[in-house]
Amino acid sequence: MSEWAQKIRGGDLRALARAASGIENRDPAALALLREMEKAPGHALIVGVTGPPGAGKSTLVDAMATALRSQGKTVAVIAVDPTSRITGGAILGDRIRMLQHHGDAGVFVRSMATRGSSGGLARATADLARLMDAAGRDYVIVETVGVGQDEIEIVCLAQVTIVVLVPGMGDDVQTIKAGIMEIADIFVINKSDQPGADQVEREIQMMLNLGHARHPAIVKTIATESKGIDQLLDLVARPHGLRRLLQTAAGLAIDHLGIAVESITNAEPFYELLGLQVTQHESIPSEKVNVAMLPAGNSRIELLEPAAPDSPISRFLEKRGPGLHHVALRVPDLQATVARLRESGARLLNEPREGAGGHLYVFVHPASTGGVLLELIQEGPN
Repeated sequence: MSEWAQKIRGGDLRALARAASGIENRDPAALALLREMEKAPGHALIVGVTGPPGAGKSTLVDAMATALRSQGKTVAVIAVDPTSRITGGAILGDRIRMLQHHGDAGVFVRSMATRGSSGGLARATADLARLMDAAGRDYVIVETVGVGQDEIEIVCLAQVTIVVLVPGMGDDVQTIKAGIMEIADIFVINKSDQPGADQVEREIQMMLNLGHARHPAIVKTIATESKGIDQLLDLVARPHGLRRLLQTAAGLAIDHLGIAVESITNAEPFYELLGLQVTQHESIPSEKVNVAMLPAGNSRIELLEPAAPDSPISRFLEKRGPGLHHVALRVPDLQATVARLRESGARLLNEPREGAGGHLYVFVHPASTGGVLLELIQEGPN
C-alpha cells in the first residue's frame, strides 16, 4: 500500500482531504489512489439525505452526525452545495452549519459544488463516497442539494435513502410524488413542531396506500433540538430495500442476463458471431416464453421470445422494443433472501417457483431495485 493510502487508513485527515480534493478535480494520482484503496473496501453504510429546499436537511445531517459520534461511530458527510457563480466552488452553507464538529477527527465534512450536474449530486460524489468507505468510516452521509421532482440520482448511490419533508408544503407532496417520493426508504417530517406536520404525514400515508411499491417508515423530527434523531438512526441501521441487501450480502453472483427478442431464430446468428453457442432451447408455459440459453463464462445470456400474444415478453416488446429485460442473480438461500426482502418492504412479483433449467426463482419489481427487473435464483440444485 502506498504511503498516501497508509496515512488515510491511519486516520490522517489532511491526507484524506487532499485525496478528496484530487478526486473532485479528477487528478490522475488521486484517482489511482482510489483504485488502490478500493481493493480493500471498508464497511460504511452510505445514507442519502434528499428533499426540497428549506426542509432542514443540513441541520438534520448535523444532528445525525452528533448522535452517531455519541455512539462511538465515525462519520463522513458529503454535502453537495450549489455552485458559486463567482468562484466556481461550493457555497459552503452546509459546512458552516456543521462547525461544531471542527476538531473532531471522527467527523469529516466535505462540501462539493454541483458544477453544473443535475440530479442533486456532483459528478464526483460517488467516488468521494467510495473514498470515505475505503478510509474506514462507519457512516457516509450524502446530502443532496435541494431537489424537485426528478433529481433522484442519490438512489443509485445510497444504501438507505431519506427523503426530508416539512409542514406547510401544501400540494407540493402531490407535485413531487412521481419523483423523489418514490425512492424513500424513510420519510422524515422535519420541523414537526410546526402546524401542518400531521397533514404531511396523512399525505404520505395516502400516497403509500394508493399502490405504492415500497413501504417506507415515517419519522417526525425536530432537528434543531435533536428530537426524533435516535429513532431515525435505529431505522437507518435496519435493512432497507434491495439496494442495501445487494451491497452488503455475500455469496451473490450474476446468473444470466435476460434479453427480449422478437425472434430467437433471427437473434441467434449475432451471438454465434461472438463465439457463443446455444446449448439449450426451452419453453416455459407458465411465463408463455421460449428461451435460448447461451453460456458466457460463469454466467449466460438468455434470449426470451414471446410464445403467446399475452406473454409478458410481448408486452415488454410492445412498450420498449427488444433489449435487456432483466438481470438474474444467484443467491445461496433464496427463501432467506425472500424473507429479508419482505421485511424490508421490497415488492416481489411472485412466490418462489420453478423456472427455466428447473431452478427456483423470484422476480423483484423495478420500483424496489432502482429501475431494473431483477430475478433471484436459488444457487445449486433445488
